[in-house]
Amino acid sequence: MMALKDILYKVTINAVVGSTGVSVNAIDFDSRKIEKGHLFVAIRGAIADGHDFIETAIKKGATSVVCEAIPEHLVEGITYIEVDNSNRALAIMASNFYDNPSENLKLVGVTGTNGKTTVASLLYQLFKKAGYKVGLLSTVKIMVDDVKYKATHTTPDSLTINKYLNEMNVAGVEFCFMEVSSHGIHQYRTEGLQFEGGIFTNLTHDHLDYHKTFAEYRDVKKRFFDGLSSKAFALVNVDDKNGLVMLQNTQARKYTYALKQYADYKSTILENQFGGLLLKVNDSEVWTRLIGNFNAYNVLAIYATAELLGLEKVEILRLISDLESVSGRFQYIVSNEKITAIVDYAHTPDALKNVLETINSIRTKNEELITVVGCGGDRDKTKRPKMGHIATALSSKVIFTSDNPRSENPADILREIEAGVEPQNYKKALVIEDRKQAIKAACQMAQPNDIILIAGKGHETYQEIKGERFDFDDFKIVQEFLKQLQK
Repeated sequence: MMALKDILYKVTINAVVGSTGVSVNAIDFDSRKIEKGHLFVAIRGAIADGHDFIETAIKKGATSVVCEAIPEHLVEGITYIEVDNSNRALAIMASNFYDNPSENLKLVGVTGTNGKTTVASLLYQLFKKAGYKVGLLSTVKIMVDDVKYKATHTTPDSLTINKYLNEMNVAGVEFCFMEVSSHGIHQYRTEGLQFEGGIFTNLTHDHLDYHKTFAEYRDVKKRFFDGLSSKAFALVNVDDKNGLVMLQNTQARKYTYALKQYADYKSTILENQFGGLLLKVNDSEVWTRLIGNFNAYNVLAIYATAELLGLEKVEILRLISDLESVSGRFQYIVSNEKITAIVDYAHTPDALKNVLETINSIRTKNEELITVVGCGGDRDKTKRPKMGHIATALSSKVIFTSDNPRSENPADILREIEAGVEPQNYKKALVIEDRKQAIKAACQMAQPNDIILIAGKGHETYQEIKGERFDFDDFKIVQEFLKQLQK
């Protein structure tokens, strides 16, 4: 329980009706969860407007309301607080309510289009192996040291973030690594958090259904770095032209990493094969089980971050060589028939291109590369033809299939993907709407030494169709079909 006036510390307030001395048991922005003594925060969402549920929240026991417009009809004894932006206010209040937990550990945010999950997850793994208590807030899972929780968003809502950070404080966690999505930044979910550092991986085509223009998408990412303090570090990939943009207005200490040009942290690929990568990082060589050019960038970001957080160079290199790949990120198995199946989350044109180019740089070209790929429904439609073009240009054969169609008709999505296939690649493409059947067909088409890439869903263990989630795990399914071929 906390006094409302203490919860409102640092919140910019336009107007107050009632007393801020009232006690608050809990904060919520979902009127269905409101109970006696709660503070209700009315948020204008894409589907519903929380202001329409103020009356309901009060009837359920809310004693105070934070909103962007005070209602015409006021209820006696209820405190109303008007703010400019409810999302922003919620984030600051959540930090205050949980006693500002981000200040009691070293929190590092990872942002960019591709690589967020890998970098955050591998940093968690590396610091755990170094003997620290560590937290992770990622797309794949939330970890409070050794305790695992299910993740529902890349960047959770600000109440959830602070709740888990508070649990990390209780558990004695020293470092926490967190994926920071553009949606999360835009909706102020990370407002009020104290970051020890921020990492920028890259910026490519994604989420233009939400941000409308690439410039807006870039500027939202930049806002995260603009908000870092002078005590924090900002580490950016300068092989991406947007890397230096992120550093333009930041007060943080500036560091760069790159494979192609001069940077504070530089890496060269010495060997690249299915077994892993041999890299030269600054002046030292390191072997990693991670595969591909894109992972060379990820390893470099991890090395730099670990050094900036105070780990010894020799220790970092030893730990990197012991890291295991992240679930659904270039996760592969080889069958008895020497068919290699790779499952990867690549769901953007750039990520798909990176994975296919990596496979092509390693394979001998005497074998076929069969790609199974689709695109999610209710998401950025402009990337669909690009995905179709890239898949067929860089593969021997391609099966277009369903991803998470959500509320859309899968056949419509598949037509939009096919529209990007160039005439010379028509014969390479096949459409099998049912994802399980598409994976089965790829396994049946594959000959010894061939490579199957199943792209788009990676770590996900479900398929979302018409508002329902059905059990579906690409890795388990391909494993099962490859075993059947052995019989």
